[in-house]
Amino acid sequence: MRVIGVTGGVGAGKTKILNYMKERYHCRILFADEAAGILQEPGQVCYDRIVSLLGRDIVQENGRIAREKMAEKIFHNRELLEAVNEIVHPAVKSYILQEIDAERHRGETAFFFLEAALLIECGYEEIVEEMWYIYAEESVRRKRLRIGRNYTDARIDSIFGAQLSDETYRKHCGFVIDNSGEMTYVYKQIDKKMGEYLWKR
Repeated sequence: MRVIGVTGGVGAGKTKILNYMKERYHCRILFADEAAGILQEPGQVCYDRIVSLLGRDIVQENGRIAREKMAEKIFHNRELLEAVNEIVHPAVKSYILQEIDAERHRGETAFFFLEAALLIECGYEEIVEEMWYIYAEESVRRKRLRIGRNYTDARIDSIFGAQLSDETYRKHCGFVIDNSGEMTYVYKQIDKKMGEYLWKR
């Protein structure tokens, strides 16, 4: 089983591309953000520590953590953000390793794709065999975030400022998918790459 990391800046279209991969190829897709959400559910490994750190006011009536309230607390507080990351990131990495081992043991899939915005920053290069970079021109990403997520220019500037540069992504990733234009072009890039893997098997 080949383990491939997928990363890129916000608005690059990683989710849409991976949904295509899931539909067309026999592969397992794991989103690091979804793993983090699972681990913050009541009874899971991160729940009590996060509630203890941020306070009971982030807990909803159903007992779950309100992600919006949590985000509000840590967005402008670097110390709290780092403290939450110290709780969540190691737990997510451990969860991912368990899922990869489980898929290998089942032996039913040839590809395991791991999507994480912080793939490089959190050291996932040690886990994956190779990394893909989903690239899109900045103007395209800005338009997607304004229309698709209703983000303001100020929020987009803040997010972009905290993310890695295009040069850094390209330095760490062995394959680049250009998702700036039509999806037919994107699919051709993916199909060509996957065809190379399948031909070599």
